[in-house]
Amino acid sequence: MPTMTYLQAISDAMREEMRSDERVFLMGEDIGTFGGAFKVTDGFIDEFGASRVMDTPLAESAIIGCAIGSAVEGMRPIAEMQFSDFVSCGFDQLVNVAGKTHYRMGLSVNITVRLPSGGGFSGGPFHSQNPEAWFMHAPGLKIVAPSTAEDAKGLLISAVRDPNPVLFMEHKHLYRRVKGEVPGGTYETPFTARIAREGTDLTVITYGAMVHTALEATADLDGSVEVLDLRSLVPLDEEAILNSVRKTSKVVIVDEANQMCAAGAQVSAMIAERAFEDLDGPIVRVATPDVPIPFSPTLEQAVLPQVDDVREACRELLEY
Repeated sequence: MPTMTYLQAISDAMREEMRSDERVFLMGEDIGTFGGAFKVTDGFIDEFGASRVMDTPLAESAIIGCAIGSAVEGMRPIAEMQFSDFVSCGFDQLVNVAGKTHYRMGLSVNITVRLPSGGGFSGGPFHSQNPEAWFMHAPGLKIVAPSTAEDAKGLLISAVRDPNPVLFMEHKHLYRRVKGEVPGGTYETPFTARIAREGTDLTVITYGAMVHTALEATADLDGSVEVLDLRSLVPLDEEAILNSVRKTSKVVIVDEANQMCAAGAQVSAMIAERAFEDLDGPIVRVATPDVPIPFSPTLEQAVLPQVDDVREACRELLEY
């Protein structure tokens, strides 16, 4: 299998789907001639033309609205938000139109919204957020967040083929830092969790870039630590979570998002409700405090969960 970066795997997924299905097309700001803010769509306009790689105005609500309309007519649009933070401008279209159209009219809304998310590159408060929890509360939307190159390709192909609106959280910090073997051709990765590393004494539950933080933080601890990569937030693989918790009896949940009402809060509540008797210690959460992400690299590092933060939380819980 060829080795690809996380970014290349995302590009490869879109190329495979566009080559095999003429209904698939791209929409977004500067994705055509410029190749996208992060060059994910570099060269696409030369292969597929401007009618399938559409540069749009700086209007996220219009981008998502057009994607919804074309999906209702049988197309399979992939809409890119230049930064995930900007999706707030299209919030109403996603939550009240895309998410409710099937419930109201029985229509499929086969759209995929790519959301470059996360911090770690001094982007400041408007280019570093993890907004996935905003949409977990809205019925009708699916949300996935890959951590590896292989999953980035497989989950994106699954999202494009899913008849529901899917938010694809792709972490900017992983674009060129994460590499791995990626199967050629097309394949679908299910919207389920995966065990990134097996263990018996403690489970770390996380997703996206924090999977790599968790793996590094727990590599040399005195204890066998399991790392569970959620991959999908909606649907949430509750069975995989509960199986891991019942095996290890201790849980640390890691979120890069702000702690209040983050994805980890739902995971924590579910474990407390359904596996309380299996726990041998408190559920511990490591997350970003409820502040905007600073521009300063030093301050950004101080608020985002770091390897040492996760390691210390795991060490204390192992000793509980």
